[in-house]
Amino acid sequence: MYLSELAPEETAAVTALHLHGAVRVRLQDIGLCPGVQVACVHRGRGIAAYRIRGCVMALRDRESALVEITREDRR
Repeated sequence: MYLSELAPEETAAVTALHLHGAVRVRLQDIGLCPGVQVACVHRGRGIAAYRIRGCVMALRDRESALVEITREDRR
């Protein structure tokens, strides 16, 4: 599953980044790396806001479609 598929209020753990170059470095600099918990806060057309390490950041769908995740179980 990929980050772009995460619905608002769902959480997941990052398992892999399938990005290269400056975009990969930028996402790693903001704390998006394997093992990190991510929550979808809001989804719009072509963009979504995610809570990553306590900060809310917006990512384009074309970028978040390259971030592999494992969805958290709801309890």
